[in-house]
Amino acid sequence: MIAKLYGRIDETGVDSLVIDVNGVGYLVQASVRTLAVLGGSGDFATVFTEMLVSENDQRLIGFASREERDWFRLLIGVQGVGAKVALAILSALEADDLTIAIANGDSAMVARANGVGPKLASRIVNELRDKVGAMAGIGGGAKLAAAAKAGNSNVSDAVAALTGLGFKPGEAQGAVALALEELGDGATLDALVRLALKRAAK
Repeated sequence: MIAKLYGRIDETGVDSLVIDVNGVGYLVQASVRTLAVLGGSGDFATVFTEMLVSENDQRLIGFASREERDWFRLLIGVQGVGAKVALAILSALEADDLTIAIANGDSAMVARANGVGPKLASRIVNELRDKVGAMAGIGGGAKLAAAAKAGNSNVSDAVAALTGLGFKPGEAQGAVALALEELGDGATLDALVRLALKRAAK
């Protein structure tokens, strides 16, 4: 089983890339987000992979991080979610955003992905909600997800406030996670936002 590839990117397409590893070109399918992170033709990249084997097909799916690959594995374990839909979700949402959406039961956010209707989005959220804690490798997102799951709506509101001020989702979540760790679960929304802004500015 191929778990990781390192080499030079020969070419990229809409949903795939060819990576040259010691003269052998591997065709790897990937999300739009992964393709953007890995770079373009001529760049060297590390691609974490998952091999999907069926009776008539063998495919390599590529990811920019182990966390994204872990999410892919969880997603395709949900009934009705194949590789194409899982990649569409990972194209639409960063790992941290997906963690918080599922912890909050926010199926509407999951339904933003192409090919994901409300019914399937609800199934994904319901089936994976209890597994969010297993995504400890995501870091700040896991802390925020745990707080959101415990019913602390101030967490998602604080993240929304920072993104509304122009911070990227990952930056906002990281800053709020630091503020939450310092202030504790009983922190007010105002206190979370104020401290998160200070942490984000550093």
